[in-house]
Amino acid sequence: MLGITLKESGPGRATVWMRITDTMVNGHGTAHGGFLFLLADAAFAFACNTHGPATVAQGAQVTFLRPAHPGDELVAEAVERARYGRSGVYDVTVRRSDGVVIAEFRGQSQMLAGRPSRPPQD
Repeated sequence: MLGITLKESGPGRATVWMRITDTMVNGHGTAHGGFLFLLADAAFAFACNTHGPATVAQGAQVTFLRPAHPGDELVAEAVERARYGRSGVYDVTVRRSDGVVIAEFRGQSQMLAGRPSRPPQD
């Protein structure tokens, strides 16, 4: 519905893309932070589920560094920093297509016990 596209993924990493539309702006005319968080969270979700067992977010935080505007194409790149037991830590950088960093996100994952992973969706 938001046009988020998975560009690539591999063990512990994922890259997603989204274009900011006019319906995604706040009262200041810039992208609402919730949409930036959602894009970063999507990359995080793909990355932490690349190992097989179903994994969910345990916590996350985002730091907004610069505004994004309607028409901006954003890329969120998630990288695994650590996995320990059933937990993991992932960093996600959200950039405009010109490479300017818009936001930094850190997510903590938790593997679900006894839950099979979902098969990939086409």
